[in-house]
Parts: sequence; structure tokens; C-alpha cells
Amino acid sequence: MRGKLRDLTMNPDRTFNVTVTVESDFREAYDKLKDKDLDIEIKQHRERRSKNANAYFHVLVNKIAQEIGEPEEVTKVRLVTSFGPLARTEDGKYLMFVLPLKADATDFYKYAVLYDQRTVDGVLCNCWKVYKDTHMMDTKEMSHLIEGAIAEAKELGIETATPKELEELQARWEEYDRKHGGKRSESDSGL
Repeated sequence: MRGKLRDLTMNPDRTFNVTVTVESDFREAYDKLKDKDLDIEIKQHRERRSKNANAYFHVLVNKIAQEIGEPEEVTKVRLVTSFGPLARTEDGKYLMFVLPLKADATDFYKYAVLYDQRTVDGVLCNCWKVYKDTHMMDTKEMSHLIEGAIAEAKELGIETATPKELEELQARWEEYDRKHGGKRSESDSGL
């Protein structure tokens, strides 16, 4: 549920009253929860990643995969497990799989990376870090993933401009051509 903190006051018994304004109708939930002990978590809202960001990430994945000759899905998994955020439980703990040695976490969840071995109840197990799927990322997390993909693409000499950036560059060149009659000098390349 999305809302805003509005007020904080301290009571004589050193407890606090927190006033929160929410954007949806909370009356029914309020009636059910009033005067009950609650587990409360308040954290900063982050927008889910946009469809444009996801589309741009997939363009980069495609270009990188073509350049290095690996399947797109392999490239995507590698980028997510290199630059994406680790998955966490609701209380903020890192999510991991602990599986018997012969079990491979990637058989049922593709964004997992083997990182350790431990003995659990006398059985040697592999421990797997679990990364967030791209559709679960917020804008900050997706931005970091895209920055990593851009860095890798640039190292491979791949064009990384977004379609919007290319459109803007084209418009600037067209404007320049109109003003200068199509004449460009070498110093004009920095437009």
C-alpha cells in the first residue's frame, strides 16, 4: 500500500504516534486490525521498473548475445546475476537455496548462483544465491542492471544509445543541416 508519513509525536510514556496518509480505502482493514498487535514495516516507495527500461535492457541483451555468440537467455541470466539485486524476504534477509549436491537450483529458478557448500543435518549441500527476476525490480535496481549491461556493451564496441537518444541526435543533425545547408566540418561531430 502506498502512502505518506504525515506526523510523528511522542507520548509521555515514550511511545510514538505515527500518522500515515494512504492512497486507498483502508476503512475495512482498519476495522479488522484496530487495537490488535501489528507487525509494521515502513519503507520508501520505489516505482516498478518501466516497460521502456525492460525493453531497452532486452535490446542490450540481444546485441551483447549476438556480439559474443551466446544464446540471449544465457546473456540475460549472466547480466542479471552480475549486476542485478539479490532477492530478499519480506523482512530483508537474503534469499538462498540450500540443496543436496546433485540438485541444481537453476533447473527450477534461472537466477541462482552457486556460492558455497555447507553440511546440513550431516548432508553436504550446495548453497545458491538467488537474484531478483527483472519483473520484480524497482527503478533503481533496474537502472543498476542497465548500467552494467551498458558497460559490457561498450567494452564490446556496441552502440548503447536508447531509441529516444538516437531520435534526439537525428533531430539535432537535421536542425544543423537546415541551418548550414548540409555542410558539416570535422569539428561538427561533437553535436
